[in-house]
Amino acid sequence: MAEAEHDTAGHDIADTAEYDIADTSEYDMVIVGAGFAGLYMLHRAHKLGLRVLVFEAGGDVGGTWYWNRYPGARCDVESMEYSYQFDDDLQQEWQWSERYSAQPEILRYVNHVADRFGLRGYIQFDTRVSAATFDEATNRWVISTDHQSVRAQWMVMATGCLSSANTPAFPGIESFAGPMYHTGKWPHEGVDFTGKRVGVIGTGSSGIQAIPIIAAQCTDLIVFQRTANYSIPAHNGQLDRDYEQQVKASYTEFRAANSLMPGAFGSKMPRGDKPALAVDDETRKHDFEYRWNEVGGFAFLGGFVDLLIDPNANETAAQFARDRIHDLVHDQAVADLLSPKQVIGCKRLCLDTGYFETFNRDNVHLVDISSAPIERLTTRAVVTGGTEYEVDCLVFATGFDAMTGTLMSIDIRGRDGLGISDAWSAGPRTYLGLQVAGFPNMFTISGPGSPSVLTNMIVSIEQHVNFIADCIAHLREHGHARIEATEQAQDAWVEHVNMIADLTLYPTCNSWYLGANVPGKTRVFMPLLGFPPYVDKCNEVVANGYEGFALSA
Repeated sequence: MAEAEHDTAGHDIADTAEYDIADTSEYDMVIVGAGFAGLYMLHRAHKLGLRVLVFEAGGDVGGTWYWNRYPGARCDVESMEYSYQFDDDLQQEWQWSERYSAQPEILRYVNHVADRFGLRGYIQFDTRVSAATFDEATNRWVISTDHQSVRAQWMVMATGCLSSANTPAFPGIESFAGPMYHTGKWPHEGVDFTGKRVGVIGTGSSGIQAIPIIAAQCTDLIVFQRTANYSIPAHNGQLDRDYEQQVKASYTEFRAANSLMPGAFGSKMPRGDKPALAVDDETRKHDFEYRWNEVGGFAFLGGFVDLLIDPNANETAAQFARDRIHDLVHDQAVADLLSPKQVIGCKRLCLDTGYFETFNRDNVHLVDISSAPIERLTTRAVVTGGTEYEVDCLVFATGFDAMTGTLMSIDIRGRDGLGISDAWSAGPRTYLGLQVAGFPNMFTISGPGSPSVLTNMIVSIEQHVNFIADCIAHLREHGHARIEATEQAQDAWVEHVNMIADLTLYPTCNSWYLGANVPGKTRVFMPLLGFPPYVDKCNEVVANGYEGFALSA
């Protein structure tokens, strides 16, 4: 591909006259997904001179931020960090409005990036990939949609970790006469709940964000809760412009400091360096109060080094959070139900604005379904514990088939016809979260076995895309047409991921990190803990000639 052109502002843009995606069915690379991962992969592929096509099931760019438009949808990583870092001009010119950006603003940012770098012309929207088969004779993937088939040497799955909405198959769901919504597939025109009796099923992150807003609009809100979750005040607000300028003045150093953090973000968060039980009760309580009342967010668990390792230390933070819930909720019986029993942090910590206080409203009712699960839906009600709760509409805040759901929904077949569902029948297995043994020339961005959802996702995405782009450049330079993770390297990596998880409290509760929210899904801890050691490992693999991968002509 020719050198990139420049627009009148001097921005790099793709040369859209280079090729028309409708003129051929042969590509160097096909990317599945046009969220943050797919867009940056497209940008890097263009820099390599590759002919690229992107398939996107949605009607526009954005990935999870295109689909998740529910009331209150907001990122839980601070705005100055939840953004691309590959282009300094982009970092300097974009201005965020809030500490934690809401979905509409993030979607505007993604669209800005797509337009700024001239990427839209290489994306085929409203197109869902149904199958992909590796042709061993030609080292090409044959990728099929509902109306076409294309071929490409490289297939990159940029399908996202939270892109396959999980709707429980409640008996009678087909008979419910009112509207039903899923937070992960929200109507683009929005929903007006005025005068409605609304049922919300689920109190994970999306439920915790949506419930206060829905409650302020509807006549009555019934919240069906299976598992209580910890949520920390976000203390969101307008972005401090002095802080913004401070970060922009040293963005390179800021990003470098974040890359050394376990989750690739939060280098400016106040952090402690002692075990929780190494200090007296008063000191420990004072630290928790400071983080709850003034800082907010993920910093709550940053005061002591052992909160996700030592169960006794963890209980001090968990009990503090439960006490705060009882302070915030007037009805102590309701506060009891809202108080989680599990380890704090083993499920993704939620951030909220007024969530627990919402249960003080007269029009909000909490129904515990942990011991009496939902039995069925009728035309106008949810039945649980022998009681019918009449509602006009239902909101499913039931999360996603995380990390593997979208990949498993595609009929992907590698060497010798091996299906991805067969390869992962005992749980997902990858090498570095980047490749699956038996599936040559297929890369997964932020796949299981990589830090992904335990990090600032955009940082992990950029690291993966850079690895893939550099890998393909290396293969082309050395005359290799094919790369595949070896079984031996994959087995060793899966063992390593599980060993690291078992050193912590993460696997102690049923979370979507293990796929425990999806009935029948194999229970395996999917993400890797620790971003910096992971990057070191990837760099070591490259330095050793792509160790663990089989390269062939």
